[in-house]
Amino acid sequence: MHHPWLTGLSQALRAAPSQCAICQRWPSTRLCHDCVQQFAPLQPRCQGCALPLAGGAPLCGACLRQPLGLARCWAGVDYAYPWADVLAAFKFHGDPGWARSLAQLLRSLPGVEPVLEDADLLLPIPLAPARLRQRGFNQALLLARALAPRKVQPQALLRLHATPAQSGLARAQRLRNLQGAFAAEPLLAPQLVGRHLLLIDDVMTTGATLQAAAAVLHQAGAASVSALVLARTP
Repeated sequence: MHHPWLTGLSQALRAAPSQCAICQRWPSTRLCHDCVQQFAPLQPRCQGCALPLAGGAPLCGACLRQPLGLARCWAGVDYAYPWADVLAAFKFHGDPGWARSLAQLLRSLPGVEPVLEDADLLLPIPLAPARLRQRGFNQALLLARALAPRKVQPQALLRLHATPAQSGLARAQRLRNLQGAFAAEPLLAPQLVGRHLLLIDDVMTTGATLQAAAAVLHQAGAASVSALVLARTP
């Protein structure tokens, strides 16, 4: 269930762009500094799947046993209050203007600026055609363009078909659903050979989508595939 502040959020922000969407403070950016400090604290994360990880180890046990095929994975925040509602406003309430503020949040993470510099191409995870027509925009594409517009290649990775509802499924089941869902665009595939690619998505749940996309890109000849997501499901 969404928190009360989400009601009318998109309309209010378009009318009052100097109000923080979380604490309602004036004057402010869409996400004020204090709210980012409170709700997006820096924390150690697994380098393979971006889950919070205590103890200083680089990888969690699951990634040691079954890696996702990503050279590195970053996440900005946990998919929890208030970010679940922020993403709902971004994706489902017709407010693509969130992209700039959320890109700024990701850029504040240690190590993200260098990875954006080092990446040859940013590839947003594509939506299925029917979902794209329904929503009218791909939130991952808007986020990628706000991060590094000159490096975005939205046509190189194709979504061939929609997948069944993934909610509640484990990673192995999600991977089975995603078999054949992605492909490299044949005319653009030569651009991927030997390149360092960075996948962009809004929410990461089990990592199955990123894993399936990374496998396709490795098959196309990519030198490495990393991922940057806004929110990670704990």
